[in-house]
Amino acid sequence: QVQLAESGGGLVQAGGSLRLSCAASGSIFMISDMAWYRQAPGKQRELLAGISSGGKRNYADSLKGRFTISRDNAQNTVYLQMNNLEPEDTAVYYCNLRGIQGEFWGQGTQVTVSS
Repeated sequence: QVQLAESGGGLVQAGGSLRLSCAASGSIFMISDMAWYRQAPGKQRELLAGISSGGKRNYADSLKGRFTISRDNAQNTVYLQMNNLEPEDTAVYYCNLRGIQGEFWGQGTQVTVSS
């Protein structure tokens, strides 16, 4: 069983930055695809960014280049650097792993952006 633990959320003013981290347990991290999602109140969960086991990245067009996903296989950790945050970015952010054992989700971390 894989466990994912997000951290790094919090309250930030518009225009500020945050870096989210997601630490994965187990030994399958480096051969798994990772992604970040978010869910705002009353809205569906949406995919923000993904990074394959080989390091290929993809992003939602709506992010306009403000977010960057990266991974450190030695630390079993995936990151989401978020810059120029907007109040519309307020949501719970979730880490996702897809690997040979299936799909797993973290518990989420709250990001609140004040105007």
